[in-house]
Amino acid sequence: MNTSRELLGNEPVSHLAALPAGGQRRRLALAGVPRPVARARTFTATALADWAWPDPARASDIVLLVAELVSNAMLHADGAAELALHITTARLRIDVSDRSPALPELRRTHRPGLPGGHGLLIVQQTCDRWGAAPHRDGKTVWAEFYL
Repeated sequence: MNTSRELLGNEPVSHLAALPAGGQRRRLALAGVPRPVARARTFTATALADWAWPDPARASDIVLLVAELVSNAMLHADGAAELALHITTARLRIDVSDRSPALPELRRTHRPGLPGGHGLLIVQQTCDRWGAAPHRDGKTVWAEFYL
């Protein structure tokens, strides 16, 4: 599954903190931890600050997106297993893994005035590309932000 809102160029951005040649990857285990959504938000905000993320408004969008993905895993997939952030000079990729093989489905017809059913719409409208990939232990829902 691969959904793209808009494909942007992958030109390197020079104002990020110095990154190793292949970028940097950070992981946070979420299985069984208390308050996983709050921990994921804090972990992401800290990583973006460490990397000198250039756009504060977009950083807020990224933290919101992480909270949505982890919340979805908690509500619909028996809990999130891991959050991984991978940044290069061209893009930031967010991976949220869980143990459910069921792939997420974007609801095309939702009820704007009612709670629920808006999470993947938020994901789609916030990031540049998103999707889900099954694996032997469940699936990973991912989102990318181009720099």
